[in-house]
Amino acid sequence: MKNPFFKNTGPHGVDYLLKAIDLKVEGSPNDKINDIKDLHSSQKGDITFFHSKKYQDIAKQTKASYCLTTENLKHILPISCNPIISNNVLLHTANLTKIFYPESVVDNFDDTVKNIADTDFKSSVRFGKNVLIGANVKIGKDCLIGHNSIIEKNVFIGNNCSIGSNVIIRNTLIKNNVHVLDNCVIGKKGFGFFPDNISNFRYPQVGIVIIEDYAEIGCGSTIDRGSLSNTIIGKNTYLDNQVHIAHNVKIGENCIIAGQVGFAGSSTLGNNVMIGGQAGISGHLKIGNNVHIGGGSGVIKDIPDNTKVMGYPAKNLKKFLRENK
Repeated sequence: MKNPFFKNTGPHGVDYLLKAIDLKVEGSPNDKINDIKDLHSSQKGDITFFHSKKYQDIAKQTKASYCLTTENLKHILPISCNPIISNNVLLHTANLTKIFYPESVVDNFDDTVKNIADTDFKSSVRFGKNVLIGANVKIGKDCLIGHNSIIEKNVFIGNNCSIGSNVIIRNTLIKNNVHVLDNCVIGKKGFGFFPDNISNFRYPQVGIVIIEDYAEIGCGSTIDRGSLSNTIIGKNTYLDNQVHIAHNVKIGENCIIAGQVGFAGSSTLGNNVMIGGQAGISGHLKIGNNVHIGGGSGVIKDIPDNTKVMGYPAKNLKKFLRENK
């Protein structure tokens, strides 16, 4: 889904973009680039990035016209995609993203907000005290917003949704029949940066959060928006209290995630997954369908469908129980 909120400054010429990050390319420097996207969603006229063999299957299928990559990986790309060789793919990708989406780098307070009593929503939404609403906000029928909540700019909320008290939401699409409980923060920038001894470099976050129908988000949970793709909570998925979802995480349908579970960025969960409290899921992992993860587990590798695991590192549940009699 294309981000409906951040303004894209493109198209930009290839020559202009590469001069800005001090790189060169074989091909047509006068070409125009429309957007920067991940490997999966890129189309002809876009630029993407490819920095790890873990993504080679997706890289082989990318439709992007240009790709930031390394000398060792460029042969994997389709012939239609022009490689741009980089010694630091992620850093150069971040710098290009800032050119296309300059507003995505920081999350300053939203100076567009108004008291809901001073907006058109005053007659269509049931609301508590001190509720603030930003620009470009849409709220459906039969919705409830609790005390002291701030619906910042760029939020769409469907029908029959309830937003608790002391909630902050930005850059988020919430479908129908969704319940967000008290003290949640949704749609702020993710924890993506490049360490530097002088000043750490923040990676732009141009994705959004999408929460599908009938999902519930427990008290005190935080859901970061995506970087170049979106963070997604699937239909009828329930998060317990104090769950953290990092940028680009995609959670399937009918999942149950207990309290204080933490997800690092860009991991994917299938459908019908159950995760016990205080488990940790490392980044860039694929968790299959019908997986059960025991409480307190540390998941550091992919888990296939229909598997039960527990422990640190997480292992087959029967093996864990034998070893811990």
